[in-house]
Amino acid sequence: MEHVPPPAEELARLDRELAELDARRAQLLTRRAWLLAALRPPAPTAASGWNPSAWGAPAPGRPGAPAQPWGSVPPKQPPAPRSAQNVLLTLGGLLLTVAAVAFTLVSWGSMGIGGRSAVLALVTVGALAAPAVLLRRGLTATAEALTALALVLTLLDAYAVHAVAAADTDGLGFTAVAAAALAALWTAYGLALGKLRLPLPAAVVLAQWPLLFGAWAAGAPALVVGWALLATAVLDGAIALWGKGTGARITACVGGSVMAFSALMVGLTLSVTASGPLGALAPGVLLLTAAAAALAGAWRAPRGFARSGGVVAGLAVVAAVGGVPAAAVPEGWRVLAYLLAGLALTAAVRTRLPRNAAIGVLVASAAVVAGALVGALPGLAAVLLGPVTLLSDVWAGPPEGFRSAVGSTLPWSELAAAPVVLALVAGLLGAAYRWWPSPARIAAPLIAREEPGSGAGPAGAPGTGTPEAGGAAAPGASGAPWYAGGRAGAPWYGGGAPAARRRPSGAALRGAAGAGAAVLGWGALLLAGAVLDVPYAVAVAGETLLVAGLLALAVRGAGAGRDGSAAVPVTALVVALAAAVSTGLLSLASEGASYAVFGALTALFAGAAVRAGAGVPRAVFAVAATVGGTVLSGFAGRSLELAPHEASPLVLLVPALTVLFGARLRRNPVALPVELTGALGALVAVALAVPEAPSLAVVLALCGVLAAGAAVRPERRPVAGYLAAALFVMATWVRLAASEVSFPEAYTLPVTVPALVVGFLRRRKDPEASTWTAYGPGLAATLLPSLAVAWTDPDWQRPLLLGVAALVITLLGARYRLQALLLLGGAVLALDGLHELAPYVVQVAGALPRWLPPALAGLLLLVVGATYEQRLRDARRLKDALGRMR
Repeated sequence: MEHVPPPAEELARLDRELAELDARRAQLLTRRAWLLAALRPPAPTAASGWNPSAWGAPAPGRPGAPAQPWGSVPPKQPPAPRSAQNVLLTLGGLLLTVAAVAFTLVSWGSMGIGGRSAVLALVTVGALAAPAVLLRRGLTATAEALTALALVLTLLDAYAVHAVAAADTDGLGFTAVAAAALAALWTAYGLALGKLRLPLPAAVVLAQWPLLFGAWAAGAPALVVGWALLATAVLDGAIALWGKGTGARITACVGGSVMAFSALMVGLTLSVTASGPLGALAPGVLLLTAAAAALAGAWRAPRGFARSGGVVAGLAVVAAVGGVPAAAVPEGWRVLAYLLAGLALTAAVRTRLPRNAAIGVLVASAAVVAGALVGALPGLAAVLLGPVTLLSDVWAGPPEGFRSAVGSTLPWSELAAAPVVLALVAGLLGAAYRWWPSPARIAAPLIAREEPGSGAGPAGAPGTGTPEAGGAAAPGASGAPWYAGGRAGAPWYGGGAPAARRRPSGAALRGAAGAGAAVLGWGALLLAGAVLDVPYAVAVAGETLLVAGLLALAVRGAGAGRDGSAAVPVTALVVALAAAVSTGLLSLASEGASYAVFGALTALFAGAAVRAGAGVPRAVFAVAATVGGTVLSGFAGRSLELAPHEASPLVLLVPALTVLFGARLRRNPVALPVELTGALGALVAVALAVPEAPSLAVVLALCGVLAAGAAVRPERRPVAGYLAAALFVMATWVRLAASEVSFPEAYTLPVTVPALVVGFLRRRKDPEASTWTAYGPGLAATLLPSLAVAWTDPDWQRPLLLGVAALVITLLGARYRLQALLLLGGAVLALDGLHELAPYVVQVAGALPRWLPPALAGLLLLVVGATYEQRLRDARRLKDALGRMR
């Protein structure tokens, strides 16, 4: 009969056998992979090719790279380069180079003309011929070393020829000819021996100098030098696009960038410093040619280079086209000419330029507009921040004009075009906001979302959305255009494939345009007043009207959603607050202007709070109105020529109104911000009354009344009730101190005894009531003032009596487990004892050696550290014991 094990035993046996099979399988797979690697011939390591179109492709091992099949092992890494051989070859080539230089410079004069020619020709020909032989034998590294030596020898040959055969020729002219000849020689040499890496990059480097040095040698003007630089940059661009070898193309890219930048700087400098429009035409032609060359290169370049070429071309066109009218207008208006030229670049969206090049041109247009706006920032900052200087001389009298009020020393004549720049850009943004679908449809082919992998292809490839390729704009997942905002309810960053570029929705872009129009329009009007130096009254009235307009715009869209449509009202709200602050500061120069402006601002914000819907904007409007009312109450005290402590009760009028307003609104979301703002106004009143103790006592008592009034409402009682009690107690103490009362107990005990009786009766009725509520106010009313007096009392009776009373209270709290009595009595007892022991402690500390206190402190730390866990447990037990008390 066959034995059948129990299911649990059989399951365990199967698990063990499966584990053994898995382990054996892993060993066999590892052995198989090793055998395959041993039998497979080593593949040559591919050179790192120059592939600019692969920008952004994931590297091996990075997210997005192809994963290896299961069970495979990573391929064996190629062996490390022969470091010793490379070092030897480098040292050998260096020594030969040093020897050749020394021979040419030192020993040249000891030989005749025939010997010189024979030696240099023999050595140079040998150095040039040897690499060909070495390459056929597979000695590539040695051939490269000898090629470097041959390069140095050819340079020395050129120097020797100039020193012997052409000593009377101009150095720059000979250098230009020699560089051209050597560039041609090394180009032919590099093409003949294609396996060598050095010749072609060396030829590219040598090709940078013939035209430049030739122009300098001929004494050509700066414009001709610019043309020479541009021609060299064009040659570099052709090599970068069609050249052979990665090294040559990279070298050409670097050299072309440097030469093109130099040519553009020459053209821009000549255009800016031209004496008239005719003088700016020739530099403009140079800049336009550079722009055409950049666009021609961008037509065939990969994505990154194509966009860079578009940016360079756009900036060059702006400098060329805008430089001609800029040379005919005053200096303050030149920025407007360049701005108009930059705005004209937006016509690139209607041309047949490649998609990436057109995007680069648009980026250049945006950069020009941003630069023009940045130029207006100093004047706008002066208008906004200048009135801060009026705080030191309030109501000194109205100044003559707006510029005097802002107190700025800016050259306003050079900022004459700044308001026009701001207004022009604001008008364009406003038009885009008003007729949004039209500009969005025009820009759709350029800014359409790309499908995964479409960005790696060259410009004009199918699927990139370029007009010349006939490709359509890549649609989103839902087939709707990008400016439609994506699928309903989806955020702009959540749509599309993970590899697709993420862009904001059409609603967000439209909202940004509207917000920018509002900000720039407001800035244009402000700056226009400063440039025109309007009278002070006109400036104040104009800024107040601007605040009113911004508030109307904010109220009109206060109910917008959270998408891009809310950008305009939110921006208008923020700008309105900033404008209100600036206008209020500007009005401080005149008493009448201050009352008029702050009264108008308070009314405007209050009306906006009434008209706005529920939410954050309404609360902000109400808070701003409360602040304006508080400032007006402070102005009233100054107009009545009251001292700050005498005017402090007037400041409490607005907090009192906020308490009544809160009682009217109750649980409305606006009530709490308004009441908190009123509380801040009460703090201002307290600060004003601090220098005079009697006034401070009155203000504290009034604040206590306001807090008690707020505590009538159930939702404010937990905070306002305690605050009212604290304020009344503080007012009592301040009043006693101001009256120089030496026996405060005569005033505090009649309050403490009834308070303790009331607390005792409440505890009998409700044993769960907190002792801090029942006994805390009564005990604090006597103990704290007595402690304050005891610390300044030189006699011993008061500290003794206070200590005895505190000891009794502490013992009662410990006996009946009353937290308020225990903590208050213990704290007062400790402070009273510290006061009595302080003189003796000082005497003992003076008699002890100076090293003893640090030693005792260190010993204490050691003891605490050694018993840290025990002390921690004691602290937890003490905390739990206090927590169980009432």
